Amino acid sequence: MRWAVLLAGGSGTRFWPLSTPDTPKQLLPLSGSGTSAEESVERLTGLIPRDRTLVVAGARLAPRLQERLKLPAANILIEPRAASTAPALIWATWEAQRRDADAEVLSLHADWAVGDAAAFRRTADMALATARQHDRLVTVGMVPSRPETGYGYIVPGAPLDDTARTVARFSEKPDAATALDLMAAGALWNSGLFAWTARRLLEEVEAHTPEVAHCIPALRVGDVERFFREVTPISIDIGLLERSGAVAVVRGAFAWDDVGTWQALTRVRPKDPKGNVVVGEAFVHESQDCIVWSDRDPIVLHGVQDLVVVQANGRILVMPAERAAGMKHLLDALPPEIRDITP
Repeated sequence: MRWAVLLAGGSGTRFWPLSTPDTPKQLLPLSGSGTSAEESVERLTGLIPRDRTLVVAGARLAPRLQERLKLPAANILIEPRAASTAPALIWATWEAQRRDADAEVLSLHADWAVGDAAAFRRTADMALATARQHDRLVTVGMVPSRPETGYGYIVPGAPLDDTARTVARFSEKPDAATALDLMAAGALWNSGLFAWTARRLLEEVEAHTPEVAHCIPALRVGDVERFFREVTPISIDIGLLERSGAVAVVRGAFAWDDVGTWQALTRVRPKDPKGNVVVGEAFVHESQDCIVWSDRDPIVLHGVQDLVVVQANGRILVMPAERAAGMKHLLDALPPEIRDITP
């Protein structure tokens, strides 16, 4: 009955110039030797079989994902348009239920770094069991290690059993002071790892997500194009989880990072004694806390600190590491002939 839904869309622009529309971050070896999409599917081994793993992506990436992930063609679900996570997950869950009336679904993203695959599977198994036993939508919360302002937070409520709690409230991307207060109150990061039965998800969507619910009849007649044409883009967090009273949280017991910016590499890759992360050919001398990535030519750093230096796809990027989160503003400012990278 168990199915996995892997969200593998997105352009990963915050990893420019390494990430491109044809090779976004989920197809890059950002946290290790394999791509994060491949690692995501491998991580499910022993929990959910490949023939019950569905991947949602756009038409541009679908062929490469199928080739890399070695999944049946019918398991690659091609979005007619990008409409955020709620329509994608509702469609994929509908598809799982179409193939298996009693489907239980584990939803995950294709661009995470996970430090302990076995612990990930134990947590995912617990989330799926909680979804079934308590008939709830389940989110996995991670214990925060820093007052991260780019994540959502979950405030746990009353216990459901020894491992699961209700959700008192969500807080989406708080400022640093609020994040510290949330951490002190025992809040968890909202990882984006979800579990539910298909039946329960679709019932909750009908009750709480009008942006998508009115389009479900299109799925009933197999008209995916119309479904995506008529839905209002909205995330599953805002469109459903923050509105539903049937949400539970279980605590994740594994190292996790969504590898959202260049600066995240300092958390998921080995560092030298000076705190530098170096990928590719580079010589770093009397420098510290730098991130260096070279796809081709040698890079030499001397007497600097806290820099991101990237050489990839005919472009060179140099910026303070603290500016990594503002990559979108940089890309918006670049002339198209520099910003746009084509094969």
